[in-house]
Amino acid sequence: MSRFRTRTRPPVTLALPALLAVAFLLLPLIGILTRTQWSELGEHLTSPGVVEALRLSAVVSLWALGLSLVLGVPLAWLLARVPFKGKALVRSLVLLPMVLPPTVGGVALLLGFGRRGLLGPWLEGTFGITLPFHTSGAVVAATFVAMPFLVISLEGALGGLKQSYEETAASLGASPVRVFFTVTLPMVAPGLIAGAALTWARALGEFGATITFAGNLPGTTQTLPLQVYLLLQDQPEAATSVSLLLLAVAMGVLIALRGRWTGTPADRKAAQAPPVAEEPAPTAAAEPSAPAAPAKLAEPSEPAEPTAPGASGAAPRDGGRWPLHATVTGFNRLTLDAEPGTTIAVVGENGAGKTTLLRALLGLTPRAHAELRLGDTDVTALPPHKRQVAWVPQDGALFPHLSALANTAYGLRARRVPRAEARARAQAWLDRLGVGHLAHRKPAQLSGGQAQRVALARALAARPRLLLLDEPLAALDQTTRARVRHTLRVHLAEFGGVCLIVTHDPVEAVSLADRVLVLADGQTLQDAPPVEVTRHPRSPWVARMLGRNAWQGTASDGGLALAAGGRLVLAEELPDGVPALAIIAPEAVSVHRERPAGSPRNVWPGTVREITALGSRLRVLIGSAEAPDLVAEITPDAAAELGLADGVRVWTSVKATEITLVRL
Repeated sequence: MSRFRTRTRPPVTLALPALLAVAFLLLPLIGILTRTQWSELGEHLTSPGVVEALRLSAVVSLWALGLSLVLGVPLAWLLARVPFKGKALVRSLVLLPMVLPPTVGGVALLLGFGRRGLLGPWLEGTFGITLPFHTSGAVVAATFVAMPFLVISLEGALGGLKQSYEETAASLGASPVRVFFTVTLPMVAPGLIAGAALTWARALGEFGATITFAGNLPGTTQTLPLQVYLLLQDQPEAATSVSLLLLAVAMGVLIALRGRWTGTPADRKAAQAPPVAEEPAPTAAAEPSAPAAPAKLAEPSEPAEPTAPGASGAAPRDGGRWPLHATVTGFNRLTLDAEPGTTIAVVGENGAGKTTLLRALLGLTPRAHAELRLGDTDVTALPPHKRQVAWVPQDGALFPHLSALANTAYGLRARRVPRAEARARAQAWLDRLGVGHLAHRKPAQLSGGQAQRVALARALAARPRLLLLDEPLAALDQTTRARVRHTLRVHLAEFGGVCLIVTHDPVEAVSLADRVLVLADGQTLQDAPPVEVTRHPRSPWVARMLGRNAWQGTASDGGLALAAGGRLVLAEELPDGVPALAIIAPEAVSVHRERPAGSPRNVWPGTVREITALGSRLRVLIGSAEAPDLVAEITPDAAAELGLADGVRVWTSVKATEITLVRL
């Protein structure tokens, strides 16, 4: 975006009130600056009473900040991440101290924690703790009014953080507490810092609740704002000087934060980083000479991988071969069985349940439930971090605050593999996928293809029993996609578990998968080898994904009455009333400028709606009032000879013998 923007003059009806608002806010501050006795400022700020009040304010505000962090951070996480009844009420309670008059807050604290309050007698009788008229009471009062700033700021930052980072960390074996401290908190650090700074500044300036609940005792509860209140009665010049100090502190905090009240999750910063060009990987790493034995996932020089959470170097009970059996209920309703080393491509229309299936296998969605067995272990009742099911989402979800090496070692460290050993294994996997030379780069410094290979290395290094890839190549350009697809194919050949790949790319489905699972409305429509799905797709969507025309209809009088209107003459006869899918390859469609006079029995007039290039050929989309839209594939020379362009009227024809029928 150009930094030179068109300047427009604001309307007077808006500009004038805005300027008055600025003047209204600025005038009191100017009053403090102009009435300050600058020659006596040092004397006022170093007087014994002010120094003691400043010391006490620092102690109270820091303790209030610490208490707010201990209580407020978990509360912010709860509000941002956990759905529960009464959340709106809890959030209202958090906001209440911000809108409540401070003196009313002090009265509420007295009735709750005072000697005659609800909890005060028990605290005094059991622990000997008396909060009113004690420094601890000032801390409680400051925490009560200041903690909402931390909760609101951190909740906003957590709300802006994609949960895929936390879910990916869990799939790598990290417990919820480990995910919180190693992924969540580092990524919302700006929001946490902003909230902490605002909380400390608010606690430093607290007055009403403190004087009502804790009193105004010099050296005990008389903080700096209370000192200002006393000085106003006898020494207004000194009160102005101390007010200037508090004003400077508050302005310093706001300027340092630069308006980041809700923080900026780290993934947003990473998204703003300039793109990095794809670098050619070292040949030896990118093109392995020969796949290893299927049960072997590590290099010969690597130590044995752990096979269970918390185990280091333990031998796998099932020999490193993990067949899959899953029964999924809920939105998805299917049974899935696969032998070790099987790669299954999951395809279907948007909303068919592809991602829901993966999340059900991970145990991350209430929409579907999976009874899941991997090898000899039933993991149905286990939480996601104990299932040994690794997930690579579409964007890779690399942790932006960690290097490529630390990302790859994350799953090993979560399973308590020693740091040096985990980093060595991670480096070996990065080398195998051709990105070892990028080990110390952060994700923002990687290109799309490099980041996807790091994400794959991270998943494989965790030695999962089930690998789930959600459109792993969708965001890559064609050249990078081909390179990463080759790398993925090589390493899936060595994988001892089962891999499910969600994809919309027919090349990926055919080249990577042993089976293609077609979903429709959460159920299995077709589960067959790629060759079978290619020849006899049972879904119009799959047929179109494979580049074929697919027309659904019902057999009638030796032909097919199309559901979208029109009729198709067939070479193969079906009993009347049988639903079927007619598959027509684009290259079987002939395009003419005049009505053909030969043998084709299926001829329709139409209009060219779109022409796109596909390699060395052109794809022509032709619309017709007598038949569904039809895609033809012709050479550029033929298109030029026919004079094809958008809006040109043509005739199309298809021989009955070129139509493949699939019974539904």
